[in-house]
Amino acid sequence: MAVGAEAGLDPEAQKRHPNLFRALKRRRNPKLRRSDITVTDERVVKRAVKAAALGNAMEWFDFGIYSYLAVTIGKVFFPGGSETTQLLSSFATFAVAFLVRPIGGTFFGTLGDRLGRKKILATTMMLMAAGTFCIGLIPSYQSIGLWAPVLLIFFRLVQGFSTGGEYGGASTFIAEYAPDKKRGYYGSFLEFGTLAGYVGAAGLVAVLNAWLGSAAMEEWGWRLAYLVAGPLGIVGLYLRLKLDETPAFQKLEAQKTQVQAENGAEGRAKEEEFAHLSENAPQKTLGRIFSEQWRALILCIALVGAYNITHYMLLSYMPTYLTDELHYDDTHGLLILLGTMVALMLIITRVGPLSDRYGRKPLLMTGMTGFLVLSAPAFLLVKQGSLPAVITGMGMLGLSLVCLLGTMSAALPALFPTDVRYGSLSIGYNISTSVFGGTTPLVITALIGATGTDMIPAYYTIGAALVGLVAVACMKETARQPLAGSPPAVATKEEAAELVQAQTPDPKF
Repeated sequence: MAVGAEAGLDPEAQKRHPNLFRALKRRRNPKLRRSDITVTDERVVKRAVKAAALGNAMEWFDFGIYSYLAVTIGKVFFPGGSETTQLLSSFATFAVAFLVRPIGGTFFGTLGDRLGRKKILATTMMLMAAGTFCIGLIPSYQSIGLWAPVLLIFFRLVQGFSTGGEYGGASTFIAEYAPDKKRGYYGSFLEFGTLAGYVGAAGLVAVLNAWLGSAAMEEWGWRLAYLVAGPLGIVGLYLRLKLDETPAFQKLEAQKTQVQAENGAEGRAKEEEFAHLSENAPQKTLGRIFSEQWRALILCIALVGAYNITHYMLLSYMPTYLTDELHYDDTHGLLILLGTMVALMLIITRVGPLSDRYGRKPLLMTGMTGFLVLSAPAFLLVKQGSLPAVITGMGMLGLSLVCLLGTMSAALPALFPTDVRYGSLSIGYNISTSVFGGTTPLVITALIGATGTDMIPAYYTIGAALVGLVAVACMKETARQPLAGSPPAVATKEEAAELVQAQTPDPKF
């Protein structure tokens, strides 16, 4: 069916809303009705973004704590062997949590597509807080022997399993609440939460190191950082339980109810189409994801792999690199990273609107190109050892990373349709994070030990950036467009009326 001037649509309106009319071309019936459009409530959107970002902040606070206490954790739970062996054992335990993330992503993601985003996000928040809090209660190796590392690994697995459903759900939650023209802006707050979590973790560990000293930290001080997770988890759970389900999921539920009320063969056929939304439905969602969304899954895995290697290299591994390879003291290295992350927090919410205005692909290309070109010079500067050189090198890497951080949380949910978005994104994201992200500190440490060169982080990052450039080139631009499988979402009733009016132009005589 013709769209545009051939269908009687106002050419001027097409110029004002080009992405919308491209989306209408893919619809069987391009005529847009007022009931098709979701008008968002800014107060509700901000509340949803706050709750999702807080959960993400807590997730990365928990993982950041472990990264920044890696040397101390190695001494407390793996006292035998050399310092390198202790550090490798600590990073191996860090990586263990990522092995179960795809399982958690599959479990919670498919449930989130069937039961709703809100319930699952509340569950993952509760499990993450419990796992982190319990790590702070584990007796040391000297007290209970091998049971100490066994319990540490068990609760790291709990963390990893719950985290598997966190990012996919939180980014889906924000994307489905936000209006189409501001999805990048609101999505950037999810990664603002990531940086806030890391800043909170790095700041807390730096304060504890300076206040207690190494001996007290190894004896009992490290526990304080983990016990903070309990109260934070309760606050986050409260905020998430107060939210409503996303408008996109509510529309799917309404469609399911309408279909169930219909009779005849057509009604039964449609009911089967929405059967994945039923709490008692068979597990069909997983098969649909791999059979229908495999291309988007591969693209998601490649994007997230490149993004996570650069992410974990800078925000998780760098303090260890500064301490272990360049012999900075623990507090000094953390303070440098802390300053870098605070600077990124000041920038990131400006990156999101840029992706709304110019597109996701230009921003992602800029970030990947930055890592490709600047990684080697940045690490050469860091190796100089002087404070200005280290800050400059970290800043170069940080500016490249913030282009990815501020854009990815809006770009990834748009790869998948609404009915399988949570599950598809959780599976793709966590497979990639498990294989590439969580292993980054372990792989870099092992390669430095095997090759003897401290430029390994730069080479590893350059390889990730090359993969990322190819992936970004293969993706479609989704800025300012409705999410696949969802109606257009606008910020005001006037904008909705304009979209409808655009299809019925004034007659010309």
